[in-house]
Amino acid sequence: MRALSFREAATLVARREFGQRIRERSFFISLLITLGIIAVVVLLPRFTDFGTGSYDVALVGEPAGLQDAVSRQAEISDVEVSFRSVSDASEAEQAVRDGDIDAYVDGDNVVVDQSLDSSLRAVLDNAYSQVEGARALESAGIDPAEVSAALTSATLETVTLDPDADEREARGVIAFFGTIVLFGQLITYSMWVAMGVVEEKSSRVVEVILATIPARALLAGKIIGIGLLGLVQLALIGGLGLGLASALGAVDLSGPMITPVLTALGWFVLGFAAYASLSAAAAARISRQEDLQNVTTPVNTLMMVSYFGAFYVFLNQDAPAAAVLSVVPPFSALIMPLRMARGDAAAWEIGLALGLMVGLIAILVVLAARVYEGAVLRMGAKVSLKDAWAARRRAGA
Repeated sequence: MRALSFREAATLVARREFGQRIRERSFFISLLITLGIIAVVVLLPRFTDFGTGSYDVALVGEPAGLQDAVSRQAEISDVEVSFRSVSDASEAEQAVRDGDIDAYVDGDNVVVDQSLDSSLRAVLDNAYSQVEGARALESAGIDPAEVSAALTSATLETVTLDPDADEREARGVIAFFGTIVLFGQLITYSMWVAMGVVEEKSSRVVEVILATIPARALLAGKIIGIGLLGLVQLALIGGLGLGLASALGAVDLSGPMITPVLTALGWFVLGFAAYASLSAAAAARISRQEDLQNVTTPVNTLMMVSYFGAFYVFLNQDAPAAAVLSVVPPFSALIMPLRMARGDAAAWEIGLALGLMVGLIAILVVLAARVYEGAVLRMGAKVSLKDAWAARRRAGA
C-alpha cells in the first residue's frame, strides 16, 4: 500500500473531521442557540421601550397649547410622547399607579409613580416653560408670536467634520457583537479539537491511525477540518444575523455593514489556528477526559483575557492601550476587528497585526506539532511538556 503524503493525509483527516462533526446534534444546537441570542438582541428594542425614548402621558384639563408644545419638544429631543385622554386627576392618578401612563401634568405639577425619566422631564419642563412664558408675554401686552419669531430668526447650522461618524459607529456595534460570537466560536471549536485528541488517545484509535498517517498530518487535518466547520457556522450566523437585522430595519444591508462580518471570518481563521494548536498540544499530554479542563485552562484563560480586552477597547476606543492590544497577538484576533470596523486602525497597524499573528501561528504550529508527536502515543498519567519534547527529539534522532 502506497504511503500517503503529508498533504493527502491531512486532507483525508480534515474531510473525516468535517463530515463527522457536521452531522452531530451539538453543531445544530449551538447554531440555533447563537441565532436565537442574535434574534433576541435585534428584536428586543423593537418590542420594548428600552432605549427607544417612548413615553405615555396625560394632561389634566388639557391646558391651552401645552400638548402642541410637548409634541414640538419631543420632536426636538428625538423622543416619542403619546397622549392619553383623561376626565380628571383621579383617573390620571389611577393610570399612573396601574402603569398605563408614565406621568400626568396637573397645573404646575407633574405626577409620577416613583421617578421621572430625565428625557421626559426635559421635554415637559421645556414645553411648560414655553407655554407659561407665552402666557406671561400676553399678560404684559406683548405678542408671543413676534417674540418667538425674533428669538428664532437666526440659527446655527451644524457642520459635521466626520460625515461618516454614524456609519462607523454602526459598523463598530456590529463588530462588537461579532467579537462576542467570535469568542464563542474560538473557545468552542478549540475545545472540540482538544476533545477529539483525547477521545482518540483514550480509545487507542490513534495507534492505528498513526500506523499509516504521520502525527503532524493528523494534527493538521484535525485543525483544518474542525476549523472549516467553525468557519461555516460563523458564516451562517453572520449571514442570517445580518439578514434578520436588515429585514427588521435595524441596519441597512450594504457593503460597509457586511465588512465587519467578513473581517470577523478572516480573524477567526487566524485566531483558531493559534488557539487550536495550543489546545491540541495540551490535550495530547493526557489520556482521560477528566483531565482536559486542567490542561486547557491556560489556553482558555488567554482567550478570556483577549475577550475582556475587546470590551475595554470597545469602551475606550481612543486609549493608547487599544492600539497596542489590537496589534499584539493573540489578542489581535478579537480586538483588531473592532478597530478595523470603525476605521480606527491605520493600514500599517493592520499589516503589523497580521504579520505578527501569522508569525506566532507559524511558531505555535511547529511547537505544538513537536509536543503532539512526542506525547500522543504516551498513555497513562499526564505527560509533561519536557518529556513530550524529549520523546519527539529521540524519535527524530
